[in-house]
Amino acid sequence: MSRKKSIITLIIGFAGIMAGLIAASFANQGIMFLPIGVRMILLIVAYWLTAIVPVIIVIAGKEKLSGFGFSREKIGLQILIGIGLGIGMSAILTLVPHLLGFGNYVDNGTRYKYAWQFCWEFLYCIAGVGLAEEFAFRGFIYQRVKSLFGKDFLAVIISSVLFGFFHILSGNIIQMVITGFIGALFCFFRLKIKNCTTLSVIIAHGVYDALITLMASLLL
Repeated sequence: MSRKKSIITLIIGFAGIMAGLIAASFANQGIMFLPIGVRMILLIVAYWLTAIVPVIIVIAGKEKLSGFGFSREKIGLQILIGIGLGIGMSAILTLVPHLLGFGNYVDNGTRYKYAWQFCWEFLYCIAGVGLAEEFAFRGFIYQRVKSLFGKDFLAVIISSVLFGFFHILSGNIIQMVITGFIGALFCFFRLKIKNCTTLSVIIAHGVYDALITLMASLLL
C-alpha cells in the first residue's frame, strides 16, 4: 500500500470511528423503549458502528485479517491468553485500588444484582466493546501507522493517543490518559507475548471491562 493511500485511509478510518461512536450513542438512546432482550442484542450491534468504516476500508481493499494481528493458529491458546491477561489487568488495575479504598476511581458507575446481568456484561464487553475497539485501534489504526513509519514504537504511541481521545465523550482528561495507557498495554501484550493476537486482546479488553462492573457491584 502506498504512503498516500495509508494516510488517506488512516484519516478516513479514524473519522469514521469517531462518527460511529456518536452514531452508536444516539442509537443506544433510541432503542431504550424496546423489550430488554431485543435491546441487549442491539446494544452490541450498535457498538459495531464504531468499527464499520475501518471494516469497509479493509474489505474494499481486499486486505487480509492476518495483517491486523489475527491468526488461525492455536486459537484456543489465544483465547486463554486473553482471559488470563484480562483477569491479571483487573487484579492490578481494579481489585487493588478497591482494596486500598480507591474503588471510586476505577468505577464505571454500573451496578448489577443478578447473575444473568453479569453474563450479559461479559458478552457485551467482549463481543461489542472489545471486538469493535480492538479491531479499530490495535488492528486498523496500529497497522496504518506502522505502514507509514515502519516502527512499532510510533504505532503504539499514536494508536494509544487516539484511543485515549476516542473516550473524550465519556470521560475527563485523566480518564483519557489512563485509557491511552491501557491501550498501550494492549499493544505491548500483542507485541511481546507469544501467541497473543488481536483476538487475545479483544478478549482481554472485554474481560477487563466486565470485571470492573463485577467488582464494583460486589465491593462498593
